[in-house]
Amino acid sequence: MQTQINDTISLQGRVAFISGGTSGLNLGIAKGLVRRGAAVLVFGRDAAKAAAAAKEITAETGGRAMGASADVRDYASLTETFARAAGELGKPSIVIAGAAGNFPAPAIGISANGFKTVVDIDLLSTFNVFKASFDLLAKPASLIAISAPQGVLPRPMQAHVCAAKAGVNMLVKCLAMEWSAGGIRVNAISPGPIQGTEGVARLAPTDADRQAWASRLAIRRLGTAEELANVAAFLCTEQASYMTGAIVDCDGGSQFGDASADCLTPPVARKKG
Repeated sequence: MQTQINDTISLQGRVAFISGGTSGLNLGIAKGLVRRGAAVLVFGRDAAKAAAAAKEITAETGGRAMGASADVRDYASLTETFARAAGELGKPSIVIAGAAGNFPAPAIGISANGFKTVVDIDLLSTFNVFKASFDLLAKPASLIAISAPQGVLPRPMQAHVCAAKAGVNMLVKCLAMEWSAGGIRVNAISPGPIQGTEGVARLAPTDADRQAWASRLAIRRLGTAEELANVAAFLCTEQASYMTGAIVDCDGGSQFGDASADCLTPPVARKKG
């Protein structure tokens, strides 16, 4: 499915910093913001990957993008990168904390270091990215964390991710309480399965796996990065000026559970049909 970009939203003159923006759904969000007029910094640990992502964004959109190397778990690394980017692109009024880690494993099979790694990449990095950008922000500012349905739904093989994303959701609400009066709105987007992302590749590695997953969703398909970009762009505008501390589900009904036809149709009705 090719999703249309909502081009009625303008972000002309805005600057966005996006962690995890070098690939997957966050790269798609970065492209969506640039198409609407924003300049973006995309960053991750791999400098070459960040540079390639910025080049890809510019080539596809004709807009302005900068790539940089920074470890989201290293606060000092972020402050240095952000200061340099603000000098080149301008002060950010949009910050998206999208770095994430995941691997399916039973709780008994997750090492202490593996659990800590996911919590650090998902939760600690969200705090680091938001706090490191705080003094640079051009207000009014919109901060967006990328959460996940695991933040509210317990799932097997995902204890580490569920714990980390639940923490992200509560962090968003706490920061919204503390920072919104100062012109900084803090929200989160909770995506469902998104085509072409590493998360989907790990959790549903085959076409059959992905089709089975889609069949259980209320919308009956996986989502697209463009759809997430539409939501992110909206949250950055004055149209969303009264929204803060919200966890916005953009998940095709993932949180409903199994919405397959077999699940929803009573067995007697299926037999008669």
